[in-house]
Formats: sequence, C-alpha cells, structure tokens
Amino acid sequence: MKEFILKLIRGIDRKDIPREYIPLVDDLVRHKIIKIDGKIYKISSKYRVGQIDMAKNGLGFLVQLGFKGKDLLIEPRDLNGAGRGDLVVARRIFGGGRPRGKVVYILERAFRYTVASFDKERLLFLNVKNGQPVPVVATKRSLRELPERSVVKIDNESQMIIDVLGVLDDPLVDERISLALYNRREEFSKEAELEASAYPDYIDRELYPDRVDLTHLPFCTIDPPTARDHDDGIYWDREERVLYVAIADVSEYVHYMGAIDREAKERGFTIYFPHKAVPMLPRRLSEGICSLKEGVERLAFVIKIRLDENLEPLEEEIFDGIIRSRRRYSYDRIDQFLAGEMEGIDKIDREIIDYLLPFYRVTQELRRRRLERGFEFLNPEIRLILDEKQELVATEVERETPSHALIEEAMLLANKAAARPFEYGIFRTHEEPSMEKIEELLDELANVGIFTKEYNDIHELFLHIQREADRLGIKEHVDRLLIKTQKQAGYTAENIGHFGLGFEKYTHFTSPIRRYSDLTLHRLLKAKIRNDGRQLDYILRNIEALTVKISELEREVAKVEWDFMDRKFARWAAKNVGGEFQAVIVDPQATPVGNIDDEIVGPRIFLPFDRGRVELFDRVLVRIEEADLATTRITARVIEIVERIGDVQEGI
Repeated sequence: MKEFILKLIRGIDRKDIPREYIPLVDDLVRHKIIKIDGKIYKISSKYRVGQIDMAKNGLGFLVQLGFKGKDLLIEPRDLNGAGRGDLVVARRIFGGGRPRGKVVYILERAFRYTVASFDKERLLFLNVKNGQPVPVVATKRSLRELPERSVVKIDNESQMIIDVLGVLDDPLVDERISLALYNRREEFSKEAELEASAYPDYIDRELYPDRVDLTHLPFCTIDPPTARDHDDGIYWDREERVLYVAIADVSEYVHYMGAIDREAKERGFTIYFPHKAVPMLPRRLSEGICSLKEGVERLAFVIKIRLDENLEPLEEEIFDGIIRSRRRYSYDRIDQFLAGEMEGIDKIDREIIDYLLPFYRVTQELRRRRLERGFEFLNPEIRLILDEKQELVATEVERETPSHALIEEAMLLANKAAARPFEYGIFRTHEEPSMEKIEELLDELANVGIFTKEYNDIHELFLHIQREADRLGIKEHVDRLLIKTQKQAGYTAENIGHFGLGFEKYTHFTSPIRRYSDLTLHRLLKAKIRNDGRQLDYILRNIEALTVKISELEREVAKVEWDFMDRKFARWAAKNVGGEFQAVIVDPQATPVGNIDDEIVGPRIFLPFDRGRVELFDRVLVRIEEADLATTRITARVIEIVERIGDVQEGI
C-alpha cells in the first residue's frame, strides 16, 4: 500500500493505477483528497499521508510519507478511530504553534490480523504478543471443540478465526506463529509455481549465443554448509589482477510484473529459520535453475573488475555470462585452506587454492584500507541447533572468520561497481547517527568508565570507544551499543552514502535469489547496458516508492526471524524453570534486561525483582522464575553478581 500511496503523492497516470487500487482511488476522488490534472491523479496539497505514532498521553503524531517536514501533531479528538501504525490521510490544520492535522481517511490498518492462544477454561483468546484479550465472533459450542491452548489467526475486521495454527505446547507451531504474525506464508500461488515449472533444470547453450562464455574459468561458491541457494561465485585472475564476481541471473527467469515477480515483490526477502528457509522465489528457481550449483552450467550476471597496482579499480565491466562453478565450499573448508590445512585436496581444489590464497592477501589489504573510513563491529550471530521435534538443544555463536572476510571484500567491490553507473536508482544507504543518540551513548558509557576526549568526527569517536572497550574486555557488548546508536541501513532512490562502511556510493547487487532489491538493480543495469530507455524510465519512475516498501519488508523479515528465536528460547526456559545460569545485563533501567550467556547463549530475560541492584554489563547468576510460551517473556531473578565492570577497572 505505501508503495502505491507514494506514487499518488508524486502523481500517477490513470493507466498506471493497478487494478486492485482503482476502487480506493475512486473513493479518494469522491472525498476530494485526490486532484485530477488531465490524466494525472495526485493527492491534494491540503492533505498529508503517513503512519500514526502514539504518545502515552494519547496524543497522535503523523509520521509523514513522502515529505521531510516535521511530524504533524494530532489531538486525540482528531484521530477519528486511527491507532498506532495505521496508514492515514490527514488534513493539515493551519494556525499558531506546532503543525497539526486531523485524520480524514484510514487507508490501511496496521494490524489486520492477530495471532492468539485459547484459554479454554475462560473461553477467551489472548494476543500472543501482549497477553491481552482479543474479541472473536464464534459460538460457545465451536469454541468448546477447540483444544486447550489452541493458536489461531484472527481477522481483526470481521473478528473471525481464519486459521487454526496448532497447539501452543507443540514446538512445531512456533514457525507458523512467527509467519502468521506478519501475514507471511511459505507456499507460493499456483500461478507462480506454474510459471516456475516452465523452466528446465539445465542450460541450453544455443538459446544464449550472445553471452560471454566463462565456463573455462574455475569459479567457486563459498556459503554456509546448510545453504541450498547459491547466489554468487568468484574467480581471481592473479596475473591480470582481475576479479570476476558472477551472480545468479535471476532476472532472466523472473519477468517484470509476472506472477513470480509480483509474489517476490511482496515477500521482498528470503526468511531464514535455523532449520529451513522460506524463499523469496519458488524453490524450483531458488534451489534449481538460478542457483550456481557445482559442476553445472548456469546463467550469470558478471562484474569484471581490474585492479591497478594500488588495488584501486582500474576497469569495471558488467555483462551477461555463462559459468560452471567447479566446487561448492563451506566457510569452514576455506578457513582450513587459509590456515594451510590441505589434507584431502584434489586437482580441482588445487586449481582454486592457487588463486584464493593470493586473493585473500589482496582482500586483507582492501579491508585494512576500508576500516580507515568505515567500521568493524563485533556482533556475532547466534545460531540455534534444533532437534527433530524443533526443540532447542544448543546454540552456536558464529563469528566472522577469514573466509567470511574474503567473500565480504569481494562482494563489496562488486556492489560498489554496480552502484557507480547511477545517480538515481536503488542504493543501500546508512545515515550518520544523530547527535542526540550519541549523547545518550556517551552517558551510558560513562557509567561503565568509558570517557571520551575531544574528537574531530564520529569515526574517530567510535574508534576511541572501541579501543577503551577492548581494554576493559567488553568490546563485544559496547559494539552492540554502538550499533544500537546508529540509524538502520535501508534502501533509497537518492544516494546519501553508507556511514558504516565508509562508502560514498553503495548498493546491493550480489543476492538476487534472496533480495528483491538486487533483482531490481539487475533490471536497471540491463536496461542501461541495452540502452532500453523505456524500461529504464519506467522502473525509475516507480523506484522511490519501491525503496520504501523494500526497506519496510526487510525490517519485517528480521522481526519474523527474531520472533522465532524468542519462541525457541522461551520453550528452553520453560523446561529450565528453577535452573541457574550466567547472564549479562544489557539494560539496567526500569525493568532490568539481560541476556543468558551460558551453555545456551542469547535468551533475553527480564529481571523485575532487581531494579536498582544491577548495572550495565554486569555478569550475573540468575535463576529462571517463569517462561510464557505465548508472549515469549522470560522472567528471572539475580542470585549473585559475578563480575562488575568497576571491579575490572580497579584490577587494571
């Protein structure tokens, strides 16, 4: 919806209005919210569109869409039934003081569906996010037929149960809950699956006479061991100092505005659970003809980068190619090669190692230079290990290794090269943190004995903080605070640079199987290469709205993945009520919050009994008191303060 509304704000030709939005447009015309100028439909300047945010005192604020002006203040009497997160049209109210508005039209409710668990004794449904009762239209007889602690999906408008997801006590229901909370599904439409089934699982060379044949080059792919979709392959010609980054040519199979494309655009990203992926594309494509599998020919969109003696890009070329990956490696296997462990290698391994080792030395130097402008934060990912019943049995902390760094630098080179042809398009951007956030950060750090000297820029400040944190042995915890201080990276049509990486211009090119942003960029690049001005203009005309949509979908997908993790953590905690575990305090304010850091790493715990007792980064021993499987809230109590940062400082 937001994507389309942004087009209305900018102005849209009647013929470009999607069929499903014609009734809405006609209604907005009747309400005189839209003005018609010839064939162009545009929201009148009297109105502003945005999402409602709410203060605790009931005041509303319109976070404007498509405008950079200050949020409009909306008095409670002027909300007209709108709630937090709703997408609305507000009429501007002119007068003294802060800009104000009045809601005149609700375009889309923030929460169309609710997931709730069933309390059979009280015949009551409770929201799994907050435990609040949810109204449901159903007969008592039908409710009594539901099992205790059934989990259902409810349409908030009709208040009807539209799906029974399972029973809360069954670990298999967690995946369904996490997907349903954000109205996600694993299955594709019949139209999309039918379109995907039209493609074979092999490449017919005769159909692609104009593609550059790179099958003689020993490309390899490097991914996690469980990966089933392989977006990118690399080859380094050490004699010519030429890097080839070959990316799955998804745009060859996913036609613009076709059935697969429409669905991929709504998904935006692949969702990754510990045990499976919910793909952006039908598996026949994502794990089949698009995936750069070992030993088979695949269509690729290739960036060829020649570096000069100073490792600066000298020439960059983007073209359609055909490759055959010689070998699929895991990160662990490449780490063994980089450490000199060559046991069990064959002729193909040797051919690849002969260029990977020299390329690794190149990437080390590229990384060193990049960190002179950008940052390196310790923020290891926690991977859940589940058994066959989807119960949590262990966690693994995945830290960056040399193989990760090698691939990262190769992908960064490709992404920068792909951004260069555009002044307006789709960019991956990251703004500097606000001074307000930085001041809050400095106050927090002062409480743990990290003080700052005068600094010339934020980069210098952050590096000083990291050095002090490293000295105290808390760099990983402080890095999380530094990340929290920063604004979230996203997608924009205008280039505003990437603060975290230290790049002036950057985009996402290397993962079109799992990110719609990359697929869109491929289409833009191909239109530019082929001088297809009509296609280029059409995509760019709608690009701003698309970047807003994709940025929101990215945040939504992250929430799905986090919710699933929280549900597995809550199940583990429920089985360990009364157990004692070490944890680290990550927020001592109001109700203190910590993270378990023991045999299991990562569960977030609330410590309502310990207000004023604990401080930031304290290592504590806690006893788990309660775990709510529905809301995922884990409550614990501090038994002992094991280590305090102040004590560490005294020992230095």
